[in-house]
Amino acid sequence: MGLTFAKAAEAAIPLHVVEQDRLDDWLAGQPERVTRWVRAAGFAGALGKVLMVPGEDGRLLMAVVGYGTSEARALGRFHLAAAAVALPEGVYRFEGLHEDRADEEALGWLLAGYVFDRYRAQTVPGAQLVAPEGVDAARIEAIAAGECLTRDLINTPTSEMGPAELEAACVAMAAQHEAEIEVIRGEALLERNFPLIHTVGRAAAPEAEPRLIDMQWGVAGPLLTLVGKGVCFDTGGLNLKPGGSMALMKKDMGGAATVLGLAQMIMELGLPLRLRVLIPAVENAVSGNAFRPGDILTARNGLTVEINNTDAEGRLVLADALAYAAEAEPDLMLSMATLTGAARVAVGPDLAPYFSDDVDFVHAIEAAAEQVADPVWRLPLHLPYEAMIEPGIADLDNAPKGGFAGAITAALFLRRFAGGRRYAHFDIYGWNPEAKPARPKGGIGMGSRAILQAISKVLPA
Repeated sequence: MGLTFAKAAEAAIPLHVVEQDRLDDWLAGQPERVTRWVRAAGFAGALGKVLMVPGEDGRLLMAVVGYGTSEARALGRFHLAAAAVALPEGVYRFEGLHEDRADEEALGWLLAGYVFDRYRAQTVPGAQLVAPEGVDAARIEAIAAGECLTRDLINTPTSEMGPAELEAACVAMAAQHEAEIEVIRGEALLERNFPLIHTVGRAAAPEAEPRLIDMQWGVAGPLLTLVGKGVCFDTGGLNLKPGGSMALMKKDMGGAATVLGLAQMIMELGLPLRLRVLIPAVENAVSGNAFRPGDILTARNGLTVEINNTDAEGRLVLADALAYAAEAEPDLMLSMATLTGAARVAVGPDLAPYFSDDVDFVHAIEAAAEQVADPVWRLPLHLPYEAMIEPGIADLDNAPKGGFAGAITAALFLRRFAGGRRYAHFDIYGWNPEAKPARPKGGIGMGSRAILQAISKVLPA
């Protein structure tokens, strides 16, 4: 079915979207034969339930999908994606869908066609959709492509998505969109003053040496800088994770993957801005030269950091990248990272928690998240917790003891490197633990569509 809309509209099969409490009204306008068929099938308009209605010649005349009640719809999103995987091959068009739900449901339909088939053949749904009237088809297709890029990057295991392969994905994207790209690798990181990125990644094998990927696109407009955590695998370092906690660590580059998906959307849509993407790409490995608990490191901006846990490495590589980004004085800087388990405990896997004190950004992202069904949740940058990240022996502590407010202290740590710029940090999970409409189990983008919707409201013209 692909990630694009069908072009032929005349022969499209009507897919009637029927709310549960309006089923009788809808049936009253249908031929008696259709009414009898629907009644006999026991179709009641329950959310996501699909019924195929044959014509007199036995071929598919129409399909009906239940849209449930407003209460049921509030419990999820992308409800019509259920029809995308339930219907037989063919071209369909929505009938009866309210225009304010068209963008969401059209995107959900396209995303329902995503499969990760790199290692095993997968069945691809064959039902195609004609773009609903009033929907910007090119925009929805660009968003779907960016989201599916994010999913592919996260789902690919580290054996084929280490720092070198993540760099290759960035190089390919830069070539596609005529962006400039620079990659600083290995010992050159020390020469160019990126000590934390080098330290975290230096224990990896030579082919997975640490690097900073710097991609820039656009020649005019406000500067938007996206910084994504690219820890391609996290053993925990010398503070080694237990096996159960290591199983999903291929997704620890989910921040980088989400930033790249968002960048793909921005460039494909040709937004009037300058875009910069910074990805510190490393593998937090265990070797004789791995950094140690108790080490004190000096970051790019001169702040010293005491290492109390080598498994809190994401904020270290982000610190150097944020300090570098701040030197160019961007109009808006965003970081995205699969950073803390505390964020997941606080809001679960379905919400993208974020931190920002920029009132304009907060208002814009909250409204955008609602508009595009990409939920976010603001967590506080609680200033009294600043003392928790100050160990006394150094300027900062990378892993405050006590276990309290782990997501907040991580965000406060990162803010020390953002240079006082307009800044927001997203502490995402990047993984869908169980299949839902348009969101299969596996890697998932979080917050990127809301950001895409919001940036035009917060960036200067």
